[in-house]
Amino acid sequence: MPDLTADHEPELLTITEAADVLRTPVATLRYWRQLGTGPNSFRLGRRVLYRRADLRAWIDAQADPSLPR
Repeated sequence: MPDLTADHEPELLTITEAADVLRTPVATLRYWRQLGTGPNSFRLGRRVLYRRADLRAWIDAQADPSLPR
């Protein structure tokens, strides 16, 4: 079982945590999710979650137009 101490970042982020990482309002993330243009997300029960790696990949794709979006 992985050690989840304060030094480790969680793999799965809530929409609020993802908004903090992207420095954007939660409402913007919800809008992007509705349009299908934002970072990959998924539902787990009632919660919308984001993988940290997906956020990084999406940020990289925004910075480099040659990468697929």
